[in-house]
Amino acid sequence: MRNNRSRLSVLATLVVTLPVAACQGSTRTPHESASSTVRSVRPTSQPDPAPISHPATAAPSRLTPPASSLAASPAPPIFSTAPPTFTATAIPLPSVLAAEAGKDVARLPTDQHVVALTFDAGANADAIPEILATLQAENVPGTFFLTGAWVKAFPGQARQIGALYPVGNHSSTHPYFTKLSSAAVSAQVTDAQTAITATAGHNPQPLFRFPFGDRDIRTRQLVNGLGYVSILWTVDTLGWEGTSGGQTTSTVVHRVLTKLEPGEIVLMHVGSNPADHSTLDGDSLKKVIEAIHAAGYGFVTVPQGLGLP
Repeated sequence: MRNNRSRLSVLATLVVTLPVAACQGSTRTPHESASSTVRSVRPTSQPDPAPISHPATAAPSRLTPPASSLAASPAPPIFSTAPPTFTATAIPLPSVLAAEAGKDVARLPTDQHVVALTFDAGANADAIPEILATLQAENVPGTFFLTGAWVKAFPGQARQIGALYPVGNHSSTHPYFTKLSSAAVSAQVTDAQTAITATAGHNPQPLFRFPFGDRDIRTRQLVNGLGYVSILWTVDTLGWEGTSGGQTTSTVVHRVLTKLEPGEIVLMHVGSNPADHSTLDGDSLKKVIEAIHAAGYGFVTVPQGLGLP
């Protein structure tokens, strides 16, 4: 009898102990599983305010996040399939000019997950080798806005660009357009068009980017009347500020991803910072491309995004 009671006591102890051990033995959280699925989520964002300043002279419109906040930012989402193929309906040039007259294109008119990388050339050409090599290695297109003075100073680089990518007009000598007479505005546009066409081998129409982002109703109308559309940008990487201005390749990538949305137009530069000679846009380009691809986006030129053949 005493032996039977001892056996019953042991069994009761086991019944109580085993469930408790089973609960304490697992450290996996409810969200963890053997085969997790990572989804790409497009950040909700708005375009930067219409730019009215330029890298060469003006301070940025907002403070760059401190390094600590950048380090704490979540990594871009992983996208497990190939980026989408961009499809567009061809739109005749006169229709595009009519649709965009009196406007600034700060984002391409598309809901598809594509980004346009654009590069301004007005100072030097220090980052051209790295930029062209990266674009070709990654099989990604770009759109280059050239000044007439730049193509005259760097004809070889201008020919390289023109042989590979679409080009736009960035004026002849990069002045503030709102300070010019109407005749001077027209001369800036037409002189640059002549130089770019002769050197790069392509007519830059209909793409025009105002120097410093400086424009008003009068200058926009003049540019439209000369067969051009005003192309601005969704985000400025601020790479032109250089390391002396507190920028890094990480801040460049961070700014691009913060503004990521369908039709995003990214502003970068082909020159180096005049003070520290850094070329952050060129140095960060591969990381920018990889991050955009990882978020499930592809790339287009500005003419493609506008529907131009």
